[in-house]
Amino acid sequence: APGTMSGSGPEEPQPSDAAEVQLQEAEQDWEAAKAFYDNLTSKRPRPPKPQHAITVAVSSRALFDLVEERRIYEEQGVEKYVEYQQKNENVTLKPGPAFYFVKALEHVNARLLELYPDDEERFDIVLMTNNHAQVGVRLINSINHYGLTIERFCMTGGKSPIGYLTAYLTNLYLSADSEKVQEAIEAGIASATMFTANKDVPYSDTQLRVAFDGDAVLFSDESEQIVKEQGLDRFFEHEQLNENKPLAQGPLKGFLEDLGKLQKKFYAKNERLNCPIRTFLVTARSAASSGARVLKTLRSWGLEIDEALFLAGAPKGPILVKIRPHIFFDDQMFHVEGAQKLGTIAAHVPYGIAQKYHKPA
Repeated sequence: APGTMSGSGPEEPQPSDAAEVQLQEAEQDWEAAKAFYDNLTSKRPRPPKPQHAITVAVSSRALFDLVEERRIYEEQGVEKYVEYQQKNENVTLKPGPAFYFVKALEHVNARLLELYPDDEERFDIVLMTNNHAQVGVRLINSINHYGLTIERFCMTGGKSPIGYLTAYLTNLYLSADSEKVQEAIEAGIASATMFTANKDVPYSDTQLRVAFDGDAVLFSDESEQIVKEQGLDRFFEHEQLNENKPLAQGPLKGFLEDLGKLQKKFYAKNERLNCPIRTFLVTARSAASSGARVLKTLRSWGLEIDEALFLAGAPKGPILVKIRPHIFFDDQMFHVEGAQKLGTIAAHVPYGIAQKYHKPA
């Protein structure tokens, strides 16, 4: 028949067979490339794989002080902004509100690597910024100047980073842009807007110290809704009636859980007294009237908090000065502002009913 070949030679692969062969070859090439990459050695610790890491995504305006650069961007436009950044790419940026928090995360990583050199369950800091790639050199130079280990960059060129946050399996997102933080919260990502303290205070360089508000931060805003809508007496009554019913989780519960997991790794090596992570609950609740439900909720989650401070409505700022956390999370802007005035780095969590009463400016 026309087009057929005679003889006993091997048959030509059919189109489907050829595609299968190509696929197998591509998979072999990928495996070879992956094996080569995995076998590369370096004195620098390599970033952990995202599925094992506790990924903290930080914007460039949270990590560094970019107030002047932001002014140029808003007054003169993106082209002048990029030009200014390129002209100044060898001028080191000053620390921003998340800087000392990131330094503390890296100290925890160093301790973990000493105790568990082959374990990848540690912090991975990702610079997640909507800056243009041309600004990257100044950011890289500043990161290297301070000796930070930030290997993953995501520069979105003006586009929203939310899709990338999901792809990076982000555990916590910190930004100076309240709109992006709101967008991330709505996408189910633990997020907060960073605010610079109005005073310089010394931070611990041997222990990561993280302070959380309770309602609408670690817990849902269920109880806060009752306070706002029905008053304090009804709230106390509700909390005592529901003392043994755990509160629903809030947006930062997962991050407290991550910190707890790492703490247990230190405890397992008999390092409880020398643990480089300490957590604080700083709540406006009254201990006698509404504290038991909070503590029983944490217990039901299998979580420990190192210190619990029930302030019964007293200002949080003076207590935070004593704690000196690297970061304090709260859902109410007046608490954030009060903390700021006295020198605490505060982060606003835009979640729950409190947002209806006080929108951030």
